[in-house]
Amino acid sequence: MSAAPDTAPSRPRLARGSRLRWDEARQSWVVLAPERVILLDETAHEIVRRCDGTATVAEIVADLARSFEAEPGEVEADVVQLIDDLTVKRILAS
Repeated sequence: MSAAPDTAPSRPRLARGSRLRWDEARQSWVVLAPERVILLDETAHEIVRRCDGTATVAEIVADLARSFEAEPGEVEADVVQLIDDLTVKRILAS
């Protein structure tokens, strides 16, 4: 996997205090975190909802590839980048 080991958790999950919720007012999925709201597009939602602490990054990539009939290599960069970004922001943890 191309993710940097210090930023990409091996089995990502929402960090303590973060929750995935449907925001009726915004008509969008969001992650509620301490003192912030992260709006998710459809792709980000599909990735984050799989970050339940049981699946590895590789398993998340494989599941998304299967679900969207894509090659794992086509989705891996997006998955790794989002997980890295949200880990740095302390939205995701391992």
